[in-house]
Amino acid sequence: MRTLILIVCLLSTLETSAQPEKYQANALPTTKAVRTQLFDQEWAFLKDSVSGAEQPEYDDSGWRRVRLPHDWSIEDLPGQGSEAIVGPFSKTSVGATSTGYAVGGTGWYRKTFTLKSAYQTKKISIQFDGVYRNVDVWLNGHHLGYHPYGYTPFVFDLTPYLRPADQPNVLAVRVRNEGQNTRWYTGSGIYRHVWLTIAEPVHLAPWGIVITTPQVSSKAAQVQISTNVKNDQTSPARVTVQVSLQTSDGQFVKGIKKTVTLTDQAIVTQTLSIQQPTLWSVDTPYLYRATITIWQNNRKVDSLTSQFGIRTIHFDAQTGFTLNGRRILLKGGCVHHDNGPLGAVAIDRAEERKVELLKANGFNAVRSSHNPPSPAFLDACDRLGMLVIDEAFDMWERPKKPHDYHLDFDTWWERDLTAMIQRDRNHPSIILWSIGNEISERADSSGLVLTKKMVSLVHKLDLTRPTTEAICSFWEHPGMQWDASAKAFALLEVGGYNYEWKHYESDHQQFPNRIMVGTETFAKEAFENWQQVEKHPYVIGDFVWTAMDYMGETAIGHSLVQPENEKDSTTAVLPWPWFNAYCGDLDLIGTKKPQSYYRDVVWRNSPIQMAVHAPIPNGMKESVTNWGWPDEHQSWTWPGAEGKPLQVRVFTRSSRVRLLLNGHQIGDQTLPDSSIVAVFNVPYQPGTLEAVGLHNGQETGRVRLTTTSAAHHIRLTADRPTLKAGPDELAYIYAEVVDAQENTVPTTEALLSFQVSGEGYLAAVGNGNPTDMASFQQPDRMTYRGRCLAIIRPGETKGTIKVKASANGLQSAEITLVIH
Repeated sequence: MRTLILIVCLLSTLETSAQPEKYQANALPTTKAVRTQLFDQEWAFLKDSVSGAEQPEYDDSGWRRVRLPHDWSIEDLPGQGSEAIVGPFSKTSVGATSTGYAVGGTGWYRKTFTLKSAYQTKKISIQFDGVYRNVDVWLNGHHLGYHPYGYTPFVFDLTPYLRPADQPNVLAVRVRNEGQNTRWYTGSGIYRHVWLTIAEPVHLAPWGIVITTPQVSSKAAQVQISTNVKNDQTSPARVTVQVSLQTSDGQFVKGIKKTVTLTDQAIVTQTLSIQQPTLWSVDTPYLYRATITIWQNNRKVDSLTSQFGIRTIHFDAQTGFTLNGRRILLKGGCVHHDNGPLGAVAIDRAEERKVELLKANGFNAVRSSHNPPSPAFLDACDRLGMLVIDEAFDMWERPKKPHDYHLDFDTWWERDLTAMIQRDRNHPSIILWSIGNEISERADSSGLVLTKKMVSLVHKLDLTRPTTEAICSFWEHPGMQWDASAKAFALLEVGGYNYEWKHYESDHQQFPNRIMVGTETFAKEAFENWQQVEKHPYVIGDFVWTAMDYMGETAIGHSLVQPENEKDSTTAVLPWPWFNAYCGDLDLIGTKKPQSYYRDVVWRNSPIQMAVHAPIPNGMKESVTNWGWPDEHQSWTWPGAEGKPLQVRVFTRSSRVRLLLNGHQIGDQTLPDSSIVAVFNVPYQPGTLEAVGLHNGQETGRVRLTTTSAAHHIRLTADRPTLKAGPDELAYIYAEVVDAQENTVPTTEALLSFQVSGEGYLAAVGNGNPTDMASFQQPDRMTYRGRCLAIIRPGETKGTIKVKASANGLQSAEITLVIH
């Protein structure tokens, strides 16, 4: 039996006030001023390895001005028009297929700022949410420190090196993304937010608030808040820590206060009870608010407001994974951190949309592969109800690439793992900590020692969640058998299995208390994996590789047409012009792919779906990689294939399938219990192809595909026609080529041109084609299977944005976005 796990969440820090205000145990703050503020605007940037740029007197007037988050690897390279350079892609890229031919290098950022005299006695610090990678930071020529890992946050104290009030201070940041250091597209630069904190000498420590729920029932919940308060004064300070809890709409629930004397710092623990709590769950992700206020000499000196959720989680080999006492089957997907056409930039809306897309397509869980995600992504998971496996590392001491994190692991792993857990431990969405993915030394003596150390550190920092690690077969160690993994699994609370579902049942016979989860699985084995999850409580879920397409690891999800007499291709990675892994349920712009329709039936979210295979020339056959999917389409538009047989697959859990073409029955099959796929060969003729699911003679579901007419006009559809002003907002506009009846024409590839006017600008364009190397930032894009995407970013003022799309031979389209 596993221990009951309880947790709630802390989101982003919000406000503080230094103005005098009498404290009361049940009072809410009435005065708000910015304590921690975004520090993203007006950075000077240069992609070059210049010398001396850390010095304040360095002349950066010729540098480009950028707003963070920023990723230079997604930007167009110099030398456009040559055969070897297209958009951000270069054939000479050091990363080559691993990074999707994107380019790293060295970049510099500089920012000049002044502080008012009122801040002279304050504690000033800067926090970077993520910089890829090998970053050095200077203030006024003083080296503040170095941080090698590209995915964990870090904080520097600026106070000792600040200039007097109203004099300019210069921050300089050097970023070096050099050599072969990754297996996927990472982006380059300060690609997550930067924050400036202005605090009193007595203040809340970074990530110093921990909220847990030791007891939870439908009648009452016990909320425990531990607050780390720091005192940078030379003398002891007597302070009062006040906690106020509110509902999601700000209604006061309960308050408590405690007075302590600080020398340097202290952790103050306080417990409150909430009656009739609303529990956080996947379906109802309810979030409360907590305001923690520090008072000194009857004056408010610091305050943070955070959202949190109340819920219980429990892992057990006999009852599976339960959330608030209810068993949940983890419908999971792995995701990398990039945002497609935007690159790695972690704009809040981009992170939120990613979670929305996953949720809309049936996922209730995500694995952050293979590194901690952005705070904005986790905040979205909290708000929208998405469970998370939060993962730390892709390698330990042994490399996967010559210049990757293994060079820094021994010195930095403890700091980086600590940073991840301290930052993330209060998110209710997180249910598991993963310490590694496919680690080379996972079952060696050195690796087992590291596993023990990391698990121990995780438990020291957070006792509310179990640990896992994604373990695969020993393909890189000839002669080692699967049984060798038992030593590693024995050190983990939950065993992560990569592509090894066939071992679930035999491993359970040997280790009946082992809890298992498919941390990576193939899309084409979704049914077999899900059968194991539904059948065995000890298999708590399945995480497909991957939920969304990503750049890098080019073409691991491809299919090839080759001569019938050739051996099936075993090539996993294809070169230029492939830049996309193409193994996702959703493509690079978020469009649903064929395997996602199949998964809808596997997960019982849809009664029936259908796919049509593209024609294969005579004498040829198709070879599909393990991560790939056959060249199928949800389409019955195949010009030039008239009279030729097309393979049609119908996915359903019904016992019988009937197929109709233009109203006439052309097939009828009974499915065995072991299958959810009926296969038909249908001579193509235009019209309507329809599949009907039947069980005991009753219709259970129906799906149809209809031949489209000629391409007629462009249709624009915005995910959010109304936006707030500001850089964290985005509008995603699908541009589709449609016929006169408004059906998307999948066979049309048209070059669309976008014109944007008003209070915003074009942030990126893209499509789902994994081989269409082109600029993501120019206002032109080819459609792929009838569609492409334009991403619009609003400015700082209210008004409207007009977006127009045009193409030769098609009626243009225009859409207006309203900015508040």
